[in-house]
Amino acid sequence: MPEEEDFQSLFNTYVARYRAADASGCAALFASDAELFSPYGPPAVGRPAIEATHLEWFDDAAGTKNIKVVSAGSSGDLGWCLAHFSEGNEGQGTSLNVLQRQASGTWLILRCSLNELSGADPSEP
Repeated sequence: MPEEEDFQSLFNTYVARYRAADASGCAALFASDAELFSPYGPPAVGRPAIEATHLEWFDDAAGTKNIKVVSAGSSGDLGWCLAHFSEGNEGQGTSLNVLQRQASGTWLILRCSLNELSGADPSEP
């Protein structure tokens, strides 16, 4: 499935930037009017707010961040994916993302909703 590969590539870039504590680089993978919803803080709307949120998130476990796209699809210039994430021994969960294809053919994250799984293995149904 091409979307799953495209979106995994986007999230691989995101993880590399996250592990490098590159908040600006992480935010650049979001559309200018993107929205990020997280149990770790208030909603972040727009790239500047998403960058500021990432600055708050970076800690010693940032180098262990992982994201795996588990399902994806698209229709026209909108796509979606469900991904599992983990960070260190404590942070794990799922994210539901809506992505928007740009004129260049690349994808950016338009909406992201993170859901924490406390003490659960996100790979288990």
